[in-house]
Amino acid sequence: MPAKGMKNAKEAIQNILAQIAGPMTETAVTEVLIVAAGYAATMTPIDTSNLINSQYRSVVNNGDKVVGTLGYTANYAAAVNDAKGVLLGKNVLRSKKNPSRGVVWAPDGEPEFLRKAFEDADARADIDATIKRRMKI
Repeated sequence: MPAKGMKNAKEAIQNILAQIAGPMTETAVTEVLIVAAGYAATMTPIDTSNLINSQYRSVVNNGDKVVGTLGYTANYAAAVNDAKGVLLGKNVLRSKKNPSRGVVWAPDGEPEFLRKAFEDADARADIDATIKRRMKI
């Protein structure tokens, strides 16, 4: 005796897989980027608003995978992210071109702020919770 309802079951599974591969994953990646962007913003060394205001995120679904990107468009963002942070919260001369004194790194700024936004324990817990909530079937 043939099993009944196999066609409907196959269609239902394919619909679920299409949801997971498309909108669910895109939404999850977008939310993860929003969470990480919040953490990055709190650790970004704010000397001027140019760096923090240059933050962007993008989500691209090319059919095979969903890729999320979080970054900064300011041309010096990578150098600041990779800096050692030795001037953290110190009042120093900014540069030879701009001899005024000022705080180069805000007290809450941290080196590698973009990486830490995804990997610190609190950020990781929030990201994991976001993924679990968004990928729930």
